[in-house]
Amino acid sequence: MSSPPRVSFRLYLITDRRVVSSGDLVSACEAALTAAREAAPPGTVALQLREKDLSARALYELALRLREICTRAGAPLIVNDRVDVAIAADADGVHLPSDSIGISMARKLLGPDRLIGVSTHSPPEVAGAARQRADFAVFSPVFDPLSKPAGGSARGASGLRAACGAGAIPVFALGGITPDRARELFASADPAARPAGVASIGAIFAADSPALATAAMLSALDPSWTRRQ
Repeated sequence: MSSPPRVSFRLYLITDRRVVSSGDLVSACEAALTAAREAAPPGTVALQLREKDLSARALYELALRLREICTRAGAPLIVNDRVDVAIAADADGVHLPSDSIGISMARKLLGPDRLIGVSTHSPPEVAGAARQRADFAVFSPVFDPLSKPAGGSARGASGLRAACGAGAIPVFALGGITPDRARELFASADPAARPAGVASIGAIFAADSPALATAAMLSALDPSWTRRQ
């Protein structure tokens, strides 16, 4: 019997407390993850804590609060860049930006069980992450971001397809992903070059209702997932 995939989530939420309309990131995360638990199977959504300007102490304290919420929701908690905070807060893994420590060093520190995600911006970078045995890659920007100025030219659906076919690794599309665009990406792509899922910052956390935005995105990924009222 084959073992279950290490990466089973389809929606990868990435925090940015600066875009949360209520100003309360923890409440926004809880609302989004509660909506996900009601709409889709357990483990469908993962949460990345990405607050790069916080001190180590503040980040750790925030990670502890989100750890409780993620545990209740059955959602993996991933910490951006800070391997030390991920270990201390008992997170499920880390996400490595392009300027972070290497995958092999992160694996030595984390051990075999925690997940390692990697930011990528080209098919060769996806291939490299796969060779180094990262668990998944985020490819961006597919479209111009909703939550911040574009950091480079958008790759579009064709660029995403090339990235998905570059290595045997799950790839998540990031950058300007709305429910309509998510639906189009999954409807138009060749199954062999289809993303594992989508990653989102602004579409969820800048929404008036992170809960409704999460339910809408999940419905776009799989129409059979509908939020129970």
